[in-house]
Amino acid sequence: MKTPRVLHLPKWYPNRYDDQDGDFVARHVAAIAAHGGAEVAVLFAAVARGPLPGLIEAEEDFSGPWPTLRYYYRAAPTGLGLVDKPLKLLLYFWCLLRGYRRLRRHWDGQRPDLVHVHVLLRTGLFAWALRAVRGIPFIVTEHWTLYLPERAGGISWLRRVLTWAVVRRAAAMHTVSDGLRRAMAALGFVNPRSVVIANVVDTELFHPEKPAKIKATDVSFVASEAAVTGKAAFPPTLLHVSAFHDQVKNISGVLRVVARLRAARPGLKLRIAGYGPDEQLLRAYATELNLLADGTVTFLGKLPHEAVAAEMARATALVSFSRAETFGCVLLEARASGCPVVATRTGGVPELFQPENAFGLLVNPDDEIALENALKQLIGGEIHFDSTQLRADATARCAPAAVGQAFGELYRKVLNE
Repeated sequence: MKTPRVLHLPKWYPNRYDDQDGDFVARHVAAIAAHGGAEVAVLFAAVARGPLPGLIEAEEDFSGPWPTLRYYYRAAPTGLGLVDKPLKLLLYFWCLLRGYRRLRRHWDGQRPDLVHVHVLLRTGLFAWALRAVRGIPFIVTEHWTLYLPERAGGISWLRRVLTWAVVRRAAAMHTVSDGLRRAMAALGFVNPRSVVIANVVDTELFHPEKPAKIKATDVSFVASEAAVTGKAAFPPTLLHVSAFHDQVKNISGVLRVVARLRAARPGLKLRIAGYGPDEQLLRAYATELNLLADGTVTFLGKLPHEAVAAEMARATALVSFSRAETFGCVLLEARASGCPVVATRTGGVPELFQPENAFGLLVNPDDEIALENALKQLIGGEIHFDSTQLRADATARCAPAAVGQAFGELYRKVLNE
């Protein structure tokens, strides 16, 4: 069988406005290119977040490891709301059509053998059109928390109907967790060939610190030593990494729990990495709780992946208090770093922590008392996790080679039919 050409159509992808938007999709593409036995290209279109000289602006890169075509279109083409909404939809599909034709020229007139859609819905509609007109099969990858029960009420009837149609016509549907697959099935979004393949973790970048970092048990030991020697104990450090959408990530709940823990754990630190629309609200709330003045909480802002890896390697524990999560890349990145995790039983998270309490501690969403008790156990040394075991599990699940080969196998099954 010849090396298949696979066109990736992502809804989210690193772009000129945000180099971390959809980076989990970019890691899937990189793993497939390196280990999936496929020739890949990426075609991405998005509304511009700034002025454009024309209706559309193109960034077409054929010099990288794979062709990557990014198109941006005006947010307000005419300035008339009722006109701009359908016009932007047309511009989106025009960008994809233009990119598809450009790739055809790059491939000497050859079509892709397969289209790989990442995150519905418009991407899937374009792939469905290519299937109808050109006979090119497509598969769907879904990451979105929109389909989880906590958020599914916001799906309009039109989106439901179109999503149902696209998923049924796909040659396969891939989800990043079985929890997401079951949530989509409950909404009627079912495909006869459904597979679960994990997100990618860069296990070369995320690894335990050398020499070994101070773990929760070491904190307990240092504290007991301090009682004898009179020296200050090493303060436990919690880490939170997320996009700042508080309604979903519940960072404010983490702040409240840390405010209560601080009294019993002087010197406790919470370092928060990330960015998003609720950043100013969360900073103000941390100030209201008097967590910034004494240095208990530090907002680190948007960090490159290398800096996040360094933070994880030094942290006593990673804390995630999300109300909805399809996978949680940071949970496995922490695991690869040998860092224990306290997270919530939501979406696809529980399946990543089986057997329960083997790779971290789980609490129910919004249960702040349970979160507080779990953190007390970790930072007090009552529960210990073997960093070697944590890393081995993350490597087996999420290393680029394992994920890329799994996609390669899926491609072969689809194309052999």
